[in-house]
Amino acid sequence: MKVTLIGAGPGDPDLITLKGVKALQSADVVLHDALASTELLEYCKPDCLIVNVGKRFAQHSCNQDVINHLIVEYAQQYGHVVRLKGGDPFIFGRGYEELEYARHHGIETHVVPGISSSYAVPALAGIPLTTRGVSESFWVVTGTTKDHKLSNDLALAAQSSATVVVLMGMHKLSEIVETYAQLGKIELPVAIIQNGTRPDEKIVTGKVGNILQLVQAEGIGSPAIIVLGAVAQLADNVKKLTQLVNY
Repeated sequence: MKVTLIGAGPGDPDLITLKGVKALQSADVVLHDALASTELLEYCKPDCLIVNVGKRFAQHSCNQDVINHLIVEYAQQYGHVVRLKGGDPFIFGRGYEELEYARHHGIETHVVPGISSSYAVPALAGIPLTTRGVSESFWVVTGTTKDHKLSNDLALAAQSSATVVVLMGMHKLSEIVETYAQLGKIELPVAIIQNGTRPDEKIVTGKVGNILQLVQAEGIGSPAIIVLGAVAQLADNVKKLTQLVNY
């Protein structure tokens, strides 16, 4: 009787770790999120029970209490439960809460970290979050707190010279823009990447002063990563210097 928490990576099914694949192959039950690629379920045994417990903003198919209960119930009934979550489960993923609940019920727990969308999506779009002479650090901020408000940390991050990455923030984009505009940073480069690492990826680049109009014109929506900082303008340059290869 055990639970393995796996980070599925940012979207591309090839970005899961080998350890994650091995755990999926041994699972009796898999509870997966909406952002975890369904292609990963092909690693499961034929008799594995697969349950979609995905959540999207304002469209929850299962609330957290239900998910916690299912993890314990299935572990007690079937044996090995894999909880498959998009990105890395400990970065805005509520993974720790789920493991804590399982441990409270006497269930053995394991963690397999995943590649986080916070750095992988910009990297594959040609944006280095840090590079010498341009950016020496970066912040990762949630656009949605438990109160459905923009994190107060964004105002602090915006005052720094660091690259700022906002996850789950598209519905707060106007507030994010206003925060930077009030600091006089309307010329700061911005990149927004929708469905990063997936075949239907879309990227729009601009500045704080015009990004809202560009997003509307290009039809960019969630799920998307917002990158604010000088490095956001490097995407085109990096793509010219590198050759993308499909393995």
